[in-house]
Amino acid sequence: MTARPFPPYDRHDMNTLDTTLAAIGQLGDDEIDLADAALQLARRTVDEAEYLAARAHLSELVRLASERAETLALDDLPGHAAMISELLLVDFGYRGDVETYDDLDNANLVRVIERRQGLPVALGILWLHAAQAVGVVAHGVNFPGHFLVSLGTGSVQLLIDVFGGGLVMDKPALESLLRAVYGRKVALQRDMLTPMGTRDVLLRLHGNIRSRQERGGAFSAALATLADMQRIAPEAAPLWLDEARLQQEIGDVGGAFAALHHFLTMEPEGPMADQVRVALDELRGRMN
Repeated sequence: MTARPFPPYDRHDMNTLDTTLAAIGQLGDDEIDLADAALQLARRTVDEAEYLAARAHLSELVRLASERAETLALDDLPGHAAMISELLLVDFGYRGDVETYDDLDNANLVRVIERRQGLPVALGILWLHAAQAVGVVAHGVNFPGHFLVSLGTGSVQLLIDVFGGGLVMDKPALESLLRAVYGRKVALQRDMLTPMGTRDVLLRLHGNIRSRQERGGAFSAALATLADMQRIAPEAAPLWLDEARLQQEIGDVGGAFAALHHFLTMEPEGPMADQVRVALDELRGRMN
């Protein structure tokens, strides 16, 4: 097996990172290279040498995974899970960051690669990168309060807790995880294991940065992070509601008005649209 080439949206003739991210936003979900797109999102706060080193590391992961997968049958999901776990956890020392969980670096893939630790979704991206490179169908799972990785399709799947050391999660383990999230016994539901699309994984990754910036009162920084999320997901209308809220946090009534108006151009009908029209009337009164 050979390493996949990096996708065409990452070319040297790109003028700005904004252009690169906007190009990702125009791709279909199955056209996006998840790990490389995550590196693009990370480039705001790293220098070019750090970015290139992280990119080289992704290529090395693919090379090593491909070599080791040659002895495995494609449908040997436990074998592939064990191989990827050994590669990431043992050979490269990746682990979940439980000591400084809220550190912004835990959701910046370049920094995660440098530090060999991160959030569940960031580690999950590395797992997905390795699995997909060797032909194993894999996707993220938006489990309540936790990001998991699923290897396989249909009734034959392995759910992996990448933050918890690559553990294969059976039903009792999933129910235990639910109890940890909710503080009580909660029944495991099928919709808790719904596959995530590539773009949704990226939004979850970058959303971790934005939520931490907001909690720290860094609303202007959160707006900049949100702008990159809007570039890669231009059809995600709720992001414009988030922008309106953040614009009001910094006192920009005009910016909030423009964001809500943009939301209505995307979703002109429905209960949320009605609420937005009421909010626009209120903001219009404040602007007069």
